[in-house]
Amino acid sequence: MADISASSKWHEECGIFGAYSHTEDVSMMTYLGLYALQHRGQESAGIAVTDGAWMDVSRGMGLVNEVFRHQIPHMDNQYIAVGHVRYSTTGSSLLANTQPLMVNYAGGKISLAHNGNLTNAAQIRREMEEQGNIFQTSIDSEVFVNLIARSKAASIEDKIIESMKKIEGAYCLTIMTEDKLIGARDPHGFRPLCIGRAGDTWVLSSESCALSVAGVHYVRDVEPGEMVVIDKHGLKSYKFATVEKKAACIFEYIYFARPDSIIDGQSVHEARFMMGRILARESKFKGDIVISVPDSGTTAATGFAYESGIPFVEGLIKNRYIGRTFIQPTQKKRDIAVKLKLNPIVSVVKDKDIIMVDDSIVRGTTSGKIVRMLRKAGAKSIRMCVSSPPIGYPCYYGIDTSVRKELIAATKTVEEIREYIKADALHFLSLEGLKASIQSASSDDMCCACFNNYYPVESPKNDTVGADKYVFEHLKK
Repeated sequence: MADISASSKWHEECGIFGAYSHTEDVSMMTYLGLYALQHRGQESAGIAVTDGAWMDVSRGMGLVNEVFRHQIPHMDNQYIAVGHVRYSTTGSSLLANTQPLMVNYAGGKISLAHNGNLTNAAQIRREMEEQGNIFQTSIDSEVFVNLIARSKAASIEDKIIESMKKIEGAYCLTIMTEDKLIGARDPHGFRPLCIGRAGDTWVLSSESCALSVAGVHYVRDVEPGEMVVIDKHGLKSYKFATVEKKAACIFEYIYFARPDSIIDGQSVHEARFMMGRILARESKFKGDIVISVPDSGTTAATGFAYESGIPFVEGLIKNRYIGRTFIQPTQKKRDIAVKLKLNPIVSVVKDKDIIMVDDSIVRGTTSGKIVRMLRKAGAKSIRMCVSSPPIGYPCYYGIDTSVRKELIAATKTVEEIREYIKADALHFLSLEGLKASIQSASSDDMCCACFNNYYPVESPKNDTVGADKYVFEHLKK
């Protein structure tokens, strides 16, 4: 299943959530938390709970409200829960690949939810299968579960740390045992993970936007290379790796995170607003109105309008009731899908010189359709601004990107892209301008590999996860 805008956007990676409380309904908290993180994954959702003796998991395909339409998982005296929303970056969109994963092993029971991509997972899995291990899914997260279960370390904390030291790539984890909630972030900090608290209630979440709905307050982010363990004694921190180079994904600020989130001290809304302001300075575009491609381009568009003095208006209407499970086998159906999702307000755009702001151009097909749609509605001219640099290289760290040859900026210049989408002018935010937009976090500690081809962790080869989303389905037996 694919988002109807799949031709033009990268897909969100995943969202993870965990709750520990002896006084609150941890299952409901996790349900609400996943609802707030729904933008990070629409393929499937799951929640696992424990009462200290038993552990149960409920998972399904679809949105959070669809999966738990009839009942939210519940267990008498439950006090720990972990949850997951998924967009597949490794493995097919199948029920078997939904998370959290739950296993019984010699040391007890664990449930694990994972956000990211393990770049050496295929190699580890192949070695484990040769030793007789059996895998039930085609996702890299199961490699983690097997490493933990096989570890000879005495404590669960040591088992997890030992396993993480064998893994390369990007990962944030929430892990539930019968008596502990554990969170961990890889040594580069590719993906976000934060901590919330209210009294004896603790929460782990991919983004801070999910904390308030769960009734807790933001405490801090989990640091790169840190594992936190929450139990009846409170929170304990373990540094399991030396952080040589932080590399938080800069695309979290451009597109993936919700605008009301704060990641590593930086307000996402403020960063996007500044991207728009710098776009106005760089492009020097003039026009009658500024519009956005909703919703991800809206904050940058308002920043552009603020800086330029050109009024921001709503020129494109987004249908928010269309769902995200369209499959378009033909070009005609793909065109219809775009029209179903976006429609111009003719009275606003007709006879206007338009500045249109979007967050990114991946393949360029949907951008071209929107430009044609606006022209048909009577727009006099369309100057397009993009609040990120051209995306010329794939991501191996937890985003579902196409192969490089399908990225339009890998094969075309900016002028060729402009001609392809039929805009009158086109400006991409410079990498320097993007970094300058992120003022409360260190842009030098961010991964910009999709823009500059510098990969903090060695990029995988053709037979590994990053090069093939379905690598575990293609491995030779």
